[in-house]
Formats: sequence, structure tokens, C-alpha cells
Amino acid sequence: MNIDDIKQAKAVLQLEAQEMLRAAEGISTDFSKALDLMQFCRGKVIIMGVGKSGLIGAKIAATLASTGTPSFFIHPTEAMHGDLGMIGKEDVVLAISYSGESGELVAILPHLKRFGIPLITMSQNPQSSLSKVGDAFISIWIEREACPLNAAPTCSTTLTLALGDALAVCLMERRGFKECDFASFHPGGSLGRRLFVKVTDLMQSENLPLIPPHLPLKEAIVKMSDGRLGNAIIVDEEGRLTGVLSDGDLRRAMMREEFNLSAKAIDYATKNPKYCDDETILASEILRYIEENKIQLLVITDKEKRVKGAVHLHKLIEAGIK
Repeated sequence: MNIDDIKQAKAVLQLEAQEMLRAAEGISTDFSKALDLMQFCRGKVIIMGVGKSGLIGAKIAATLASTGTPSFFIHPTEAMHGDLGMIGKEDVVLAISYSGESGELVAILPHLKRFGIPLITMSQNPQSSLSKVGDAFISIWIEREACPLNAAPTCSTTLTLALGDALAVCLMERRGFKECDFASFHPGGSLGRRLFVKVTDLMQSENLPLIPPHLPLKEAIVKMSDGRLGNAIIVDEEGRLTGVLSDGDLRRAMMREEFNLSAKAIDYATKNPKYCDDETILASEILRYIEENKIQLLVITDKEKRVKGAVHLHKLIEAGIK
């Protein structure tokens, strides 16, 4: 382990943290004005920036879009060569430049003002060419970069990114953006699976190991193996659930003196098994129910206890349900 490396890494993190804490103390009323412009615009929030500011701007746009604020990033140079048509009169532009003098960004300003598009600026100087024409100014001034040459954007880009996060979070709070709203924008993520995937999407409904109560145990075991659920589901003549024969039931049965493979399966089964009579219930709730009751299989029925399907613990885990 190189002690100097560890010392330097700590110094970078501490300096960046100090810059963000200092900036937190200096948040002005213009921040709320910027939020007003973003919240009440009828169009989209367009982020613009060059170089490292552009990279940070693209991430800010992605964060805004995923938290309920329609947003995307446009490079100023591309805007000057046709992409300006992507910006509408009902949009708001957030322009980022640490110096506030980026030539590509300053060049686009007259065209934005010509359309009367509200402009939020982020720079270190409220009197820069960029910020002087803005409608709201957010300072990204820092005392120094973490770079030993005080040149490479480090603290400044971290602060810009954090302020972008602050804008997104404040907008979420203003709009009452809830967990279900977030999941709507992330249907493929773990939250989306937890809030949208229902048990009917994951349950096995075909080739179920269904057996009648009077079936001999040795035949029930064969049915259990064929079904690959580690269980046999016992139903009456009308398909109503009357019991479940599990691997655990079999192991316990084999310890009994009167164990007999020719006996009826129902004699060794769980006669009051756990079940769910709502196939529209969320898979995450089913997982929680299975874990609470320390079982591996849950039978899904209709309101009359007629078997509709079954869901196994392993299936829920494989699907990423949490």
C-alpha cells in the first residue's frame, strides 16, 4: 500500500466535500427562480455545455428526465448547425460554463433570446458574458480545483453535478414525485419489477403437478418429480385446493413408523396449505409472504379455491424480485 496515494485520495475527497459544503451555504434565491422556470415551463428543460461541462450537463439531463422533468442535452455547436430547431418557445435552457465565456455557448445566446426562451446559467461569475443575459444564475464558483495544478476540472465539475442533483430533487419534491412515478420511468429496474410485476406474470399455470387425494404416495412422488416444483398440489374433483405434498412433508413422513408408499398422498400432506386467491397481487408481496411463512411454493387460486397456478421462491428470485 502506497501511503502517499491514500493521503492524496483523502485530500481530494475532503477538498471536494468542502467546496460543496461551502456552496450549500451560498445557495441564493436565484436557485428557487431557476426551479420556478423549470417546473412551470410547458416544454422541456434543455441542457447545454461544452467539454467537461457538457459531459456533466448530459448527466443532469438524464437525471431530470428520469425523475419526471422532460429534459435532454444539446451541444451548442450542433445547435448552431441545425439542432436549434429542437428547442421550442415553451422550453427552458440551462447553460453550463465554468468561465461563462465558452465561445460556442456564448455564440448561441442571441438566437435563444431571439425566441424569448428563458435561460438559466451556471458559471463561476455572475458578470460573465453567459450569466449577464440569463434569467436565473446558479453559482458554481470554487476556491480551487482538487487538481494539484489547479487546472483540471475536478471540484468544479463535482459541484456542478451536485447542483444538478439538487435541482432534480427539489423538482421531485415540488411535484410530489412518488416511488410509483419513479418506477414508471424505470420499468426495467429493480424498483419497476417490485412495483409492476404481478404474480400472474411469474406463476406456473401449465403442467402443474396436480394429484387427487387418494393417489398412492409412490405415484405422487413421481408426479412431484415431473412437475419440477418440489411439491405436489392436491385437488378435489372440482379442482379445489385440499393440500400440498412437499419435500419436507416426505422427509417427515419417512421418519414415521407407519410410513407406507402405498398410503394415500393426502395422509402425509399439509392439509391447510398457504395459498393466495388473487393472481393480480404484486410479486414482491408474494415474495414477502413466502419468506414470512418460511415456505418455498405458494399455490394461486381463484376465490373458490380452484387452483390457477403456483409460484416458487426460486422463480421470484431469478426474476429479480426483492
